[in-house]
Amino acid sequence: MSLDEIKISRAILSRFMTKFSDYLELDVAIVGAGPSGLMAALRLARKGHKVAVFERKLSIGGGMWGGGMMFNEIVVQEQGAAILKDLGITVEDAGDGYYTADSVECTSTLTSLACKAGAMIFNLMTVEDVMVRENRVTGLVINWSAVDIAGFHVDPLAVRAGYVVESTGHDTEVLRVIQNKTGERLLTDTGKIMGERSMWAEVAENTTLENTKEAFPGVFVAGMAANATFGSFRMGPIFGGMLLSGERVAELIDERLSS
Repeated sequence: MSLDEIKISRAILSRFMTKFSDYLELDVAIVGAGPSGLMAALRLARKGHKVAVFERKLSIGGGMWGGGMMFNEIVVQEQGAAILKDLGITVEDAGDGYYTADSVECTSTLTSLACKAGAMIFNLMTVEDVMVRENRVTGLVINWSAVDIAGFHVDPLAVRAGYVVESTGHDTEVLRVIQNKTGERLLTDTGKIMGERSMWAEVAENTTLENTKEAFPGVFVAGMAANATFGSFRMGPIFGGMLLSGERVAELIDERLSS
């Protein structure tokens, strides 16, 4: 078989444009492809909802990808281990209720399963603004990450979504846009992003799940973004709470979409 570079280029452009156009109107737009975002995408897609994940980096997996301090192993507790085993991921018993898993296997498996379930992942895209109608977020304003990094003045495009999941981690990028541009109160005690506190894994693992909820009309927070939004602690390289948070936010949004 002879290869033609132009046919290769045309195939990529044609397929991507079709794919991108098909996902401009969504049930759920997830911002950030870390463990909570990927888990939410997997669960929502399996429920039959139209889901896309927007990740500003080239790589997928967020903090899970690098494990702890670039040692590519993560720790989960029993509930987290049960989730990983259910997904077919190898889990090792480390004793005393702690379990370890290979971060690369976790990330790649979660990503693959989310894609196979029907979720679409768009990497190298950043969210620079939101669409707000009647004090409710109804979509995202997106651009290429390279445009943002270079500081180019290039107009973005829009994506409409029934609900948005903020799973950008410590940075809470979507809520910062909402806070800075709308002037409206967030659904926190202060009406603003309360900020992440220092590391306390025992507390943070629990509050990650407790703080997985709606933070602004139409926007739910999951993973580390949940603790950063509602003023709780960070947990470090233990990821059970992140996986449970992804499942929880999917349950909450599925209830809304199915009602």
